[in-house]
Amino acid sequence: MSGEQAVARYVERLRVPWWWWVATAMLAGLFAAELWRGVNTVPAWLPFALALGLAAAGLWWLGRIEIRVTDDELVVDDARLPLTAIADVVPINAAGRRELLGPAADPMAFVIQRPWLPTAAQVLLDDPADPTPYWVISTARPVELAAAVTAARAAASSPGGSGRR
Repeated sequence: MSGEQAVARYVERLRVPWWWWVATAMLAGLFAAELWRGVNTVPAWLPFALALGLAAAGLWWLGRIEIRVTDDELVVDDARLPLTAIADVVPINAAGRRELLGPAADPMAFVIQRPWLPTAAQVLLDDPADPTPYWVISTARPVELAAAVTAARAAASSPGGSGRR
């Protein structure tokens, strides 16, 4: 079964916090009002429509990343990792994430980091052909992500499982 057809065991979208929408709308409105007051040759609605539209598009773009665990792979945005290449998944707290992305960082690691999410998951790889030692994925629910990957790996490796060994 391919990743698109497989049933998702875990799905999370890395959305921006709700209050970013409020703050961004206020700042975009303020910017549009200043622009409208300074340039009175444009229709009054135009600066507001453009500023609020661009602000909303920017926030949507920042929160577009999706994490999905299926029966045979881990999908983060457009990156796909077969479960057979995963050795372990470790939930990381805020201090551990700072350490893992700072002094202990490996430059070959694959990182999807969102600064508004304090926790992450470290996916350790078991693929000698891949130079990437691990993935670091920002997530609001690192324990559930680790459990979903572990359960999917166990189901795939069990007799009658859907995955490859």
